Amino acid sequence: MTEQVVVLGAGYAGAGAIQRLEAELDDATLVWISDTDYHLVLHESHRVIRDPSVAEKITIPVETIKSPTTSFLQARVVGIDTEKREIELDSGESVDYDYVLVTLGSGTAYYGIPGLEEHSLTLKSLDDALAIHDAVKEAASEASASDPARIAIGGAGLSGIQSAGEVAEFRDKHNAPIEISLIEALPEIMPGQDPGLQSAVRDRLEARNVEILTDDPITEATEERIEFDEGAPLEYDVFVWTGGITGRDCLNGANVEKQHNRIVTDATFQTSDERVFSIGDSAIIDLPDSENPAPPTAQAAWQAAELVGSNMARAIEGRPLETWTFTDKGTLISIGDKAVASGVVGSPIGTFGSVPAKTLKKLVAARWIADMSSWSEARKAWPYL
Repeated sequence: MTEQVVVLGAGYAGAGAIQRLEAELDDATLVWISDTDYHLVLHESHRVIRDPSVAEKITIPVETIKSPTTSFLQARVVGIDTEKREIELDSGESVDYDYVLVTLGSGTAYYGIPGLEEHSLTLKSLDDALAIHDAVKEAASEASASDPARIAIGGAGLSGIQSAGEVAEFRDKHNAPIEISLIEALPEIMPGQDPGLQSAVRDRLEARNVEILTDDPITEATEERIEFDEGAPLEYDVFVWTGGITGRDCLNGANVEKQHNRIVTDATFQTSDERVFSIGDSAIIDLPDSENPAPPTAQAAWQAAELVGSNMARAIEGRPLETWTFTDKGTLISIGDKAVASGVVGSPIGTFGSVPAKTLKKLVAARWIADMSSWSEARKAWPYL
């Protein structure tokens, strides 16, 4: 009997896995389900905050990515019934599976902070990035030099820092009266990263007149201001929250091991249910010889996608699964039109910026676009990356 393999999600993990599954599954029926009919190059989505026209350069139609033999269904997943082996959709319909790969990404974690979800914008999708652009543009249009628009960004990880950089570029491009505050509860930006990288990024943010507020957790958000544990409240016109991730609500009923509603897998990507696999931000992937799971980053999703197709084919055929090992190839981060690189494999320099860092970051994004579509499309996107 022909097995039906269903892939949920069109992020890095899902889009990358589709092509590997197509190469590995000779006899299976492959079905791809996503709530968008395109793949978003999410780590470049912050560019849309400055310039909405970038959107068309960082979205790739699913029809460009998949082969004609793969069926695509645009729908929102609302549940996974692991007993019946059914994917429940927002239309009320369901799709059967023999094996399923869950790559639905993550939701935003609000940590129970009162008012945070109700009063902040997030950066998880193209629509989110467009909404931030519109909010910043509107706030700036109503501001003046004596009463500037105040843009607050909570969470000083990659998304928060890159968002702050794009708001600064928008401000400077339009000579807009905008003040920017980047907020981090922990003592330093980019928590857990190399101190040299933290320092280099901080310097570039401060050079762009981004105020950095650290070591003081947010305790509440209202419609007009942010309250802190110790410091004075911060009034804002636009509040963007990038402070953490959690699992999707649609995974609540899935009968597999989970932590914070993210699916737990071993290093083969197989879950406590042998017919359910997961990679990307949906998953907490336990790694051999490591105290920490795989990081929820684009490069981890790309690497996992290269192996998951083979392992799902092996599972169908009853063969032993391969174990994955994550290789950290370094960190690349943009601050507007500048960039910083750190820990890059093969580089003799620990942390560096300027043109080499900017070019390397553009190359990584262009390579991914080329892999998903063509080098012609990557060349078109290059000036916007």
